[in-house]
Amino acid sequence: MKHKSIFTNTDNETTGELAFRSVRSDIIRGHLSPGQKLRLDQLKSQYGVAISTLREILSRLTAEGFVVAEGQRGFEVAKVSISGLQDIAALRLLLEIQALRQSIATGDLHWEARVVSSHYMLQSIESRLVEGDLSHVEQWVQHDWEFHHATISACNSPAMMAAHSNAFDHYIRYHMLALSFRGEAAAKEHAQLKELVLSRQTEEAITLLTSHVQSGLDHVLSTGKIPD
Repeated sequence: MKHKSIFTNTDNETTGELAFRSVRSDIIRGHLSPGQKLRLDQLKSQYGVAISTLREILSRLTAEGFVVAEGQRGFEVAKVSISGLQDIAALRLLLEIQALRQSIATGDLHWEARVVSSHYMLQSIESRLVEGDLSHVEQWVQHDWEFHHATISACNSPAMMAAHSNAFDHYIRYHMLALSFRGEAAAKEHAQLKELVLSRQTEEAITLLTSHVQSGLDHVLSTGKIPD
C-alpha cells in the first residue's frame, strides 16, 4: 500500500484505514505520548474500531517504528531520544538529497509550479510567526513538509518518496514535541532553497539543505524537550 503522510487527505478510505491514520497522526502530533501504554479497550472507545482491527493497526505501526510491541504485555508508543532524532534526521537528509538531485535534473514546469505554490503557503505562515504570532507553529510544520515534499516530487521514484515521507513523519514527531519555530533564519533558508532549486543549482541547493536540516535539529534539541 502506498504510504501517505499525516498531511495527506484521501477519500473513500475504509474504517480501518481511517483509524490507522488517526492513531498514527495522534502519535506524530504528540496526542499519544512517547512511552504511553496503548490499552486496547481504551483505544476501541477512542477510535471506534474492533479489538482485532486495533491489533492490526498497532502491528503496522510497530513495523513503521511508531509503536513498540511488549510481547504479552501489549503495546506502547515508541519513546523518543536525542540519538533517535539525530538518526532520523540523518536518514531524512540522505533520502532528501538524492531525491532533490533527481528532481532538479528531471523536473518540469508542473514541478516548478508545485515548488512555487508550496513555498508561497509556507512563506505566508512564516511571516506571521516572524511577527510573533506563535499560534501557527503546528500549521507551519504542515507547510514545511509540503514545501520539502514538493521540491523532491519529480524524482520519479515512488519507493524513495514513500521512504522519505515515513522518515519525515518521524522527524515531524520531534518538531511537534518541541513545538517551536526557529525564526527568520529558517524562513530565509526556505526562500533561498526555493530559488536554488528553480535555478537548477544542484550542489548549492544540497549544501543549503544539509545546513538547514542540521540547524533545525539543533534548534529542536535546544528546546530541552527531547530526553537523553
